[in-house]
Amino acid sequence: MSFHSFHTHGFVRAAGCTPRIHVGDPGRNAEETLALMREGEARHCDLMVFPELGLSAYAIDDLHLQDALLDAVEQSLATLVEASKALRPVFVVGAPIRRNNRLYNCAVVFSRGAIHGVVPKSFLPNYREYYENRWFAPGAGVAGLEIKLAGSVVPFGTDLYFAASDLADFTFHVEICEDFWTATPPSTRGALAGALILCNLSASNVVIGKAEERALLCASQSVRCHAAYVYSASGPGESTTDLAWDGQATIHELGAMLAHSERFPLKSQMAVADVDVERLRQERMRTVTFNAAAVAAGNPEKSFRRVEFAHQPEFIDAGLERKIDRFPFVPDDPLRLDLDCYEAFNIQVQGLMKRMQVTNGERLCIGVSGGLDSTHALLVAAKAFDTLGLPRKNILGFTMPGFATSEGTKSNAWTLMNALGITGEEIDIKPAAMQMFNDLGHPFAKGEALYDVTFENVQAGLRTDYLFRLANQRKAFVLGTGDLSELALGWCTYGVGDHMSHYNVNGSVAKTLIQYLVRWVMNKNILDARASETLHAILYTEISPELVPASKKGELQSTQSRIGPYELQDFHLYYITRFGLRPSKVAFLAWHAWHDKERGDWPPQFPEADKRTYTLGEIRKWLQVFLYRFFEISQFKRSALPNGPKVVSGGNLSPRGDWRAPSDGNARVWLQELERNVPER
Repeated sequence: MSFHSFHTHGFVRAAGCTPRIHVGDPGRNAEETLALMREGEARHCDLMVFPELGLSAYAIDDLHLQDALLDAVEQSLATLVEASKALRPVFVVGAPIRRNNRLYNCAVVFSRGAIHGVVPKSFLPNYREYYENRWFAPGAGVAGLEIKLAGSVVPFGTDLYFAASDLADFTFHVEICEDFWTATPPSTRGALAGALILCNLSASNVVIGKAEERALLCASQSVRCHAAYVYSASGPGESTTDLAWDGQATIHELGAMLAHSERFPLKSQMAVADVDVERLRQERMRTVTFNAAAVAAGNPEKSFRRVEFAHQPEFIDAGLERKIDRFPFVPDDPLRLDLDCYEAFNIQVQGLMKRMQVTNGERLCIGVSGGLDSTHALLVAAKAFDTLGLPRKNILGFTMPGFATSEGTKSNAWTLMNALGITGEEIDIKPAAMQMFNDLGHPFAKGEALYDVTFENVQAGLRTDYLFRLANQRKAFVLGTGDLSELALGWCTYGVGDHMSHYNVNGSVAKTLIQYLVRWVMNKNILDARASETLHAILYTEISPELVPASKKGELQSTQSRIGPYELQDFHLYYITRFGLRPSKVAFLAWHAWHDKERGDWPPQFPEADKRTYTLGEIRKWLQVFLYRFFEISQFKRSALPNGPKVVSGGNLSPRGDWRAPSDGNARVWLQELERNVPER
C-alpha cells in the first residue's frame, strides 16, 4: 500500500451529487447520472449519493403511477448498473420502485455491475406542499424482504446497511429526505448498527431559510451519531410548477462541513470530500455513551442485515480532498478564532477566580520571565483580579534573572509588570545557584563552561523554590505558567521546577494558541493599552528557557531546535491525543498540511516571514522526537500535574482529565509503526 494513498490512512472519498433533472424522462436522467458517475470515477470517489427519485424526477405528481414511466425507470436503472461494471465507486440512486402491488420511494445501491440492496423511504410527508402518501407506500417496518430488480434478486428493506469487504471501516446507511426531519431518523439506528457514513437522498424544495435548516440537521446528526453525513438535494431542471430547487449537496463529519456544492446551479455538479472513517470508529470506541445507546436501543446490529460488497480499492496517490488545518488549535476563520480566544481566555479567568475564592486568597505569586507563557498567565491573573474587585498590587510578580537571562526579556518583564500595575520584584538567582553548584561540586563552580541538565535544572528549580517560599511569606499561592505543548513534550523541570504550582491556568492551552490569546488580549484592549507595545515585543521573541549562556557566535539557547517546532509538535499532539491516530496517519496529515505554504489558509495576521514548509523527512524526524518524549520519558510528569481548567477539546493531559497513562510505559509500538510505514522522503 502506498503511503500517499488516502485509502491507506482510513479515508473514504464521498460525493454528494446533483445532476441536472429532466422532468419525467428516465432515459435522459440516466444520461445525466452516468455523466456524474464517470466524473466521480475520474476523481477516485468511493461513494456517490444522488437525489431522491432522481431517475424519474420528484415533482411529477400522478405520473409516478404510470406504468410506462416506471418501466422506463427500471430500464434506465438497468443501464446504469451495467455501466457501473467499468467504474469503481458505489452508487446510491433514487428511483420509484414497484414491489408486491405497491410503489416505494427508494434508494438503489449498486456497484461493479451488481445491485447490493434497495432501501425504501420510511416516512412519507403528507403536509403543506407534500402529498407522497398519494403515490407511495411507507417503508417504515419493512424488513427482511427481497426484490427482483434488473434481473437479480436483492435485499429490500429499511434494515440494511452496507459494508466493503476489502476496505476497513467503509460502512454506510441510507435514508431518504423526510426520514431525517423526523424525531427518530432511521440513520440513528443505522449508525448504532455499525454504519459510519449516513447517506440522504433528498429532493427537498427550497424556501427562504431552508438551506440553513438542512445544514443544521446534517451537522447535528453527524455529531450525535459520531458519523459522516452525505446529503444531496434535487437541483436544476426539476419541475417548478409550484416549487423551486437549489441543488444543495453537503458532506459533514462530526458536525464540521467538509464540502458543499454551489446552490442554484445551472448544470450538474457534486460536492466531494474524503471522510475519515477511521477517526469516526475511534470516536465511537472512545465515547462509551454511544455504545450504551446501542444497548438501550436493543442492539440494532441484531436486526439489521449487513450487506457486504467487494470494493477493490486501488491504494494509489490520488491526493486528499479534505482541508487539513496547519494549526488545529488555532482556527483560520477570523470569526471562529475570535470566539475561541474569547472562550479560552474567560475559561482561564473563571478557573482562577474560583480558586482565589475557595482559598480565601487575596494574593498570588507568579514568575514573570518576559516570555510567552508567563505573559499570558499574568494577563489572565490581571483580568481575574479586576473581576473580583481585588487590587492588582496583590499580584506579586517576580523576575529572577539567571546566567543566560537576556536584557531584552528582563526588560519586557519589567515593562509589562509596570504597565499592568502589579507589584514587581527582582531576585537574582545567580548567587544561590553558585552556592548550590559549589555544594554539588559541579564544574561550573570552578569556572568550567559545562552547561548540562544539572546546570539548567538548578536554575529552574531555584526559581520555583523561591516562588513557593515567597507565597508562604506573603500569604499567597503560586500561579503556574507552563503550557500544554511543554507538558506533552516533558519540557519542564519536575517537582520543584516549572512543572509545579498551586494552580496552572495554561496547562490546557497549546503554545500555538497562547500566541493568539496574547494577540487577542492586545487587540481587544481587554486590559491596558499601554502594555500593547510590550506584548508585541514578547510575541516576536525567540522561544527559549534562557538557562544556557549564548554561544561564542551569540546564538541563544533555542527550545525548538531541541524538541522541534511547536507548530509541528502541536499538530502531532492534537491528532495523537485527541483522536488516537497512528503515527503514519499523523505524518500523512501533517505532510498535506505543511508541504506547500501556498495551499490552504493561514490564521489571521500570520507573519508572512514565518510561513514555513516541512518535508516528509522533517515531519518524520520531529514526529519521532514527539513520540519518544511523549510516550516514553514524560508521562511521570503529567501524572502529578497541579489543578487547572480544561480549555480545549482533547487538550488536557491531567490524569484527572483527558489523558491517563502509565508512567513506566514506552514508545516502542509507536516508533516501530512510524519506522515501518513512513518513508524518509
